Amino acid sequence: MGADLGFKKSVEGLNAADSSFLNIIIDLVPTNIFNSMANGEMLQIIFFALIFGFFITRLSNSYKDNLTSFFSAAFEVMMKITSVVIKLTPIGIFGIVAGVVAEQAGDLNSLIDIIKRLGIYVLAVFLGLLIHATITLPLILKFIAKVNPFSHFKAMTTPLLTAFSTSSSSATLPLTMDAVENNDGVSNKITSFVLPLGATVNMDGTALYECVAAMFIAQAYGVELGFLQQAIVVVTALLASIGAAGISMAGLVMITIILTAVGLPLEGVGLILAVDRILDMCRTTVNVWSDSCGAVTIAKTEGETLKV
Repeated sequence: MGADLGFKKSVEGLNAADSSFLNIIIDLVPTNIFNSMANGEMLQIIFFALIFGFFITRLSNSYKDNLTSFFSAAFEVMMKITSVVIKLTPIGIFGIVAGVVAEQAGDLNSLIDIIKRLGIYVLAVFLGLLIHATITLPLILKFIAKVNPFSHFKAMTTPLLTAFSTSSSSATLPLTMDAVENNDGVSNKITSFVLPLGATVNMDGTALYECVAAMFIAQAYGVELGFLQQAIVVVTALLASIGAAGISMAGLVMITIILTAVGLPLEGVGLILAVDRILDMCRTTVNVWSDSCGAVTIAKTEGETLKV
């Protein structure tokens, strides 16, 4: 990506990612979950969370309801804390950008060079999202769902514009359900199941962004990621995007999990903060577009007759 900003750094933790694929799979299983949490072993934590969540569903209703309420409440508390942090983020961004500008003020060429490299990063994310939204998903609609992609796009105009402006798939969800149900003709039983689930776990735009962002940060610090480490980035991005909340800048919060998984410095997030807002708008739009495509595809496989 050509993003080396001269921040050469010896990063601890990458040696652990050099082990064989079999060892990485074995290391997914934590020997002590509390120790894994204390040491920030994110892949082990995610694995444990998936197993723990599965077996919660196997409990009797009384225990299941209590645990579900507890973790839902804990999630809401964390989201409140995260919201406050996000509101204070502009101050931090100003400080980071001001520091970089001050350092490079005497060398205009260096400052322009940094802007160009950030521009390459933005372009890489944008092109990836564009290809997924205009090629991959329409092909699924055309050849699997057997519907007209352009007709479906027209039906989704309002939700997509709302997603772009709010950067929140959860805030857009009511409009998405209304458009898919009334404009596309998908039944309520499909929309009420697929779309809320998709707004929670189907964050393909976010996953794509997180992969590119992690690669950019690695190059910015002059850290060479091997094939296996890149595979870890992809898998972790998929898992982290499933856990991302449907709110503005949630993907930026979740990228810290990916950086931790491959041992990249967390302060690298500061490099992409200045340009994250526009990317957040684009990736949220792709998330909503993907959810709607999934709902239409499921409806067609269930034998429903649609308007598009």
